[in-house]
Amino acid sequence: MLRDDINNALKTAMKEHDKARLSTLRLINAAVKDRDIANRGEGKPAVDDAELQSILAKMIKQREESVKLYNEGGRPELAKAESDEINVIREFLPRQLDDSEVDKAISEALEATSAESLRDMGKVMAWLKERYNGQMDFAKAGSAIREKLK
Repeated sequence: MLRDDINNALKTAMKEHDKARLSTLRLINAAVKDRDIANRGEGKPAVDDAELQSILAKMIKQREESVKLYNEGGRPELAKAESDEINVIREFLPRQLDDSEVDKAISEALEATSAESLRDMGKVMAWLKERYNGQMDFAKAGSAIREKLK
């Protein structure tokens, strides 16, 4: 289970006194616990692997935005720290699909859902998220799907 992998990595980072990695892993655990608490309040079960992958993907997206802002602001040391966090978080996600693989997956999804117009976009996105959760940037995929359905 992904949660166990994160906890094991946390213990290893503690033993190795890797402060940067430890800090990032603690941030991941805090985000997961926050979601667990929110789910409990809504009567939902604890975070599963799919939901955990979406949390990690969101954390990466936030840090990518920060890297861009830090680079624009002339703060390369902060951008590097954010990039290092991204690398630690990525270790727990499946391999990201490259552009050609994303295009192939979108074509498959369009065919499988018999999508013909923009009204079918929700079906296509649901199909992709079911099969490729955590493996692609769905914002980019959404714009590519929109182009193909025009």
